[in-house]
Amino acid sequence: MTTTPAPVPAIARYGAQSMTAPLRHVLVKRPGPAFGAAFDDPAHGFLHPVDLELAQREHDAFTDLLARLGATVHVLGTEGRSPDLIYTYDPLLVSDRGAISLRPGKRNRVPECDAIEAWTIAAGIPTLGRIEAPGTIEGGDTFWLRPDLLCIGRTLRTNSEGVRQLGAIVGGDVRVFDVPYWRGPAELIHLLSVISPLADDLAVVFEPLLPVGLWELLGELGIRTIPVPEEEFGTLGCNVLAIRPGVVVAAEGNPATAAAMAAAGCEVHTYPAFEIGINGSGGPTCMTRPILRG
Repeated sequence: MTTTPAPVPAIARYGAQSMTAPLRHVLVKRPGPAFGAAFDDPAHGFLHPVDLELAQREHDAFTDLLARLGATVHVLGTEGRSPDLIYTYDPLLVSDRGAISLRPGKRNRVPECDAIEAWTIAAGIPTLGRIEAPGTIEGGDTFWLRPDLLCIGRTLRTNSEGVRQLGAIVGGDVRVFDVPYWRGPAELIHLLSVISPLADDLAVVFEPLLPVGLWELLGELGIRTIPVPEEEFGTLGCNVLAIRPGVVVAAEGNPATAAAMAAAGCEVHTYPAFEIGINGSGGPTCMTRPILRG
């Protein structure tokens, strides 16, 4: 991986132990040559050859939307071999005590962790811990249901050792849920493929793949759910980014889910997600690593 010489601005405050508190600072990666060549290697799992110019226009529209909604957008100035680096949520977790470098289960993504950790260090964010081999864990299998309650999904990319290590680093209340095998590695799902918190008491869920233990926990905590229809699961209907409670960003092309969120009181903003989303199987949450919320 190579890093551009552009300086990284220091961030005075950090910590994102929430999925819905106001998004203040966020890290993104604009699609570059590696993303443009992603279809050349079947291991990356892209659906068709990438139109890089279209992907960049879509990403620019997405980051412009984040900025208009009040977030300070930081762009990772790194280009490596992994096209998945634009999905900055997966290699890193930012707690209130510092950054945690994860270790993706998708092999081509492992070098991404060093690139993003270099950015966090340059920004003045201390490293709280790192997931070490043989542990694997991807950010898409983690989310904060409460500031003191971290949920982790055990999947084909997040193994038991990775779960153990992350639980030890984070401490406190950590809940683990087994995510269904579904269609296997070719169409892998993360825990965040089947749930997106929208507010403290509201989440969208894809019920057919939602772990029963998580469904029970949502009920215990009084969290209402909006079901995503099966026809919108493959178009990222369940991958929604909360900018602040009830103000959300979603991929275009999911009208039933958008209407249901609006009916539940949400302010819904959409962006074009053909190349950066459906082709690479990453939604708005995947493309953002919150650095500061609250």
